[in-house]
Amino acid sequence: MPHCRLSYPMLSLVALIVTCGAAPVRAEQQWVTYEGGEGPGKGRHIVFVSGDDEYRSEEACPQLAKILSQHHGFKCTVLFAIDPQSGEIKPDFQTNIPGTEVLNDADMMVVFLRFRNLPDEQMKPIVDFTNSGKPILGLRTATHAFNIPGDATYAKWSWRSNDPPGGWGQAVLGDTWISHHGSHKHEATRGVINPEFADHPILRGVKDVFGLTDVYGIKHLRDDDQILMRGAVLAGMKPTDPPVEGPKNNPMMPLVWTRMYQGETGNVSRVVNTTMGASVDLECEDLRRLLINACYWGLKMDVPERANVDIVGEFKPSFYGFGSYTKGVKPSAHNLR
Repeated sequence: MPHCRLSYPMLSLVALIVTCGAAPVRAEQQWVTYEGGEGPGKGRHIVFVSGDDEYRSEEACPQLAKILSQHHGFKCTVLFAIDPQSGEIKPDFQTNIPGTEVLNDADMMVVFLRFRNLPDEQMKPIVDFTNSGKPILGLRTATHAFNIPGDATYAKWSWRSNDPPGGWGQAVLGDTWISHHGSHKHEATRGVINPEFADHPILRGVKDVFGLTDVYGIKHLRDDDQILMRGAVLAGMKPTDPPVEGPKNNPMMPLVWTRMYQGETGNVSRVVNTTMGASVDLECEDLRRLLINACYWGLKMDVPERANVDIVGEFKPSFYGFGSYTKGVKPSAHNLR
């Protein structure tokens, strides 16, 4: 330790430590962890990987993580797209999501990404988890999570990949980006339960799902994928608006489904995907319940009869759109107060 000569008797202890170099300055918090506590999820760790530039995954994921941790006991970690210069959450910064190494000890991964091109050291834990046989939940734009150049290590997982077709989204979740099936920002979505799977645990306590995002086009699901809910395209943006008439709803597109994914190492994962999940969609209680149920089901846990999905803290979701995220927010802003 360097020699320190104290010229002022009242010099504070903090200044002494810093001047003498006894302790490094703490690095800026780059993600948020909710430790959880008592509840069925105690001892289980769910990691949310957020990073999309339109649907406010940086708002949706922390709220879902708070619900799981505070009401159900799960430890939850939320990762964000971070501007390395400012340390702020910047959803349109495509190449940096610090902390993916926490997936090495996670029990479940929730993915809400869009067109990311991550460095190899950040991408590797995601790919390793994908091959681990542990459960995965995909939200909204996770079908087109990655946009990776053809000469990169993980280019095969890009959304336009030919091998495997559709990259990570299609191979793991069931489809890649296809289209806006409903009119974007003009035709909202009503969830319609598939009678064939009405008793599925993920739908326990779920009756009325509505979201302000539009229905996505889906066309590559396998015959053994289980479509739990289809999406009715509504004639407007209010819950009371009726479904539009004509081919958009005949047939309705898949909205929520489950599947089994066999990774490159032979391990098989339970997978749930929904094309809903924007932060404003989470104002729907039954959608929140469906997503919490999906985590229980993915982890092979008993799904509650009516899961507590009450909002934790203040939640005022921003309407979706490019560039509409709240500027200047750091991960520490999502700490529990």
